Amino acid sequence: MVKYPNSLFMKRLSKMLLPLFLLMLSFINSPAQENGKEILKRSQALVNGKSNKSKMTMTIIRPTWTREVSMQSWSVGDEYYLILVTAPARDKGSVFMKREKEMWNWMPSIGRMIKIPPSMMAQSWMGSDFTNDDLMKGSSVVDDYDQKIVGEEQISGVSCWKIEMIPVPSSAVVWGKVVIWIAREKYWQMKAEYYDEDLLKINSMFCDKITRFNDRELPARLTIIPEDKQGNKTVIEFTNQEFDIPLTVGFFTQQKMKSIRTGE
Repeated sequence: MVKYPNSLFMKRLSKMLLPLFLLMLSFINSPAQENGKEILKRSQALVNGKSNKSKMTMTIIRPTWTREVSMQSWSVGDEYYLILVTAPARDKGSVFMKREKEMWNWMPSIGRMIKIPPSMMAQSWMGSDFTNDDLMKGSSVVDDYDQKIVGEEQISGVSCWKIEMIPVPSSAVVWGKVVIWIAREKYWQMKAEYYDEDLLKINSMFCDKITRFNDRELPARLTIIPEDKQGNKTVIEFTNQEFDIPLTVGFFTQQKMKSIRTGE
């Protein structure tokens, strides 16, 4: 005759194994098991959509003065991006475009189309604390870097993955290292730190003011603060964003740069 464990023993065994089972199930299904690249892909898809149209204001803050620039932007993925400056009057009509690996600037005041060389990617964009690479998405944070989860931290009360990004050997990028904090539940990009080739921190970016745009919530305000320039910072605030709009890569041409108008 086979002897079965008594009911008391089974109850004790169940109590011991149930927490372990639940922990294993959580481990298998948890998004925390995504690697750094997968997390970043999901975050970028949230930020960019398949295509995007935005209105924003950039405020450049210095110890003795402040300057405000209004803009509209259009994008398709990470490879096609266009910014139209709508104010102030002296810069109105200026257009910046990225098309795959090339970047261009149309300056209507002098009637010139200028190609932005790779050597200028690290330079300030319109006198702000953002670089040409930052604003024009010159590098792909997904393809040009190796990503690794190095910890978890709270940023403004939001539980985040801390992801370290190191450039792949073949990539031509501005930064020697980028560390980014991405919200575990919502995949918001909450904070980023940018380091030079000697791994000295140059800038920190903070994202807040969570706002609903169409079908998604995103930080609407980005603040970048340089490490060694006290009193300097640049703030970009999105006032409107539309995602997955009918927009193709044929929109991103030099002819469009010369003819584009507000509201298109």
